[in-house]
Amino acid sequence: MNAPIRIAMWSGPRNISTAMMRAFGNRKDCAVSDEPFYGAYLHATGLDHPMREEVIASQPKDWRAVVTHLTGPAPAGRAVWYQKHMTHHMIEGFGRDWTDGFVNAFLIRAPEAVLASYARKRQDFTLAEIGLPAQVALFERAAQRLGHAPPVIEGADVLADPRSALTALCEACGAPFDEAMLSWPPGPRASDGVWAPAWYEAVEESTGFEPPRPEARLADLPDGLKRIAEAGRPLYERLARYRLKAKAAETAPSMRSPAPS
Repeated sequence: MNAPIRIAMWSGPRNISTAMMRAFGNRKDCAVSDEPFYGAYLHATGLDHPMREEVIASQPKDWRAVVTHLTGPAPAGRAVWYQKHMTHHMIEGFGRDWTDGFVNAFLIRAPEAVLASYARKRQDFTLAEIGLPAQVALFERAAQRLGHAPPVIEGADVLADPRSALTALCEACGAPFDEAMLSWPPGPRASDGVWAPAWYEAVEESTGFEPPRPEARLADLPDGLKRIAEAGRPLYERLARYRLKAKAAETAPSMRSPAPS
């Protein structure tokens, strides 16, 4: 039996990460995993998130146990295994060597838009908690190993043209595009994390990707969030220059030196 294509999709919060998981989860050849390091992250950091105790109880507290699962047999022997990861869950002390055997892809969104959305759920957080520093570090690790940029997909590009953006992403990940990715039944999924009631209400009502809406700008943010956005903007731009174009025939620029200039 051939080894599955293991896609580690690295995103920050308040992107279209759950909708992307829906798209891949609607493929008959694909298993999905929802933020498998979340429980270990909360246990290690002591951070107060919605449904904290339920999250910790639902998943392994030791990151090593999570890795053992993720590198083991694919659920139901599926040919593709899509894993939705939050980059900020990979805190210091959580090993990253296991990612070398995966297709590492990166889902990005402008920090101003992330912060405006995230602030509606949590009021006190840092740049690290929206994942950009860890996302760049994971990107550079993958780029060093590959010798070129790994796949980067902009959430706004997916919303603007789901078919073309997902075709380009699937091609970059070595999996064929599937029409089933463009729409899905509404409602919860057994594969959703236990935290779904706190975060997934909009996705549970969805049946596909919604058209893009105007994004928040720096001027729209309060001063505290502006400072975080300004610190995050160069990190976002570092990734955005390699984002896949909507047309699958176009490719991201080559990358020979992944170290920031």
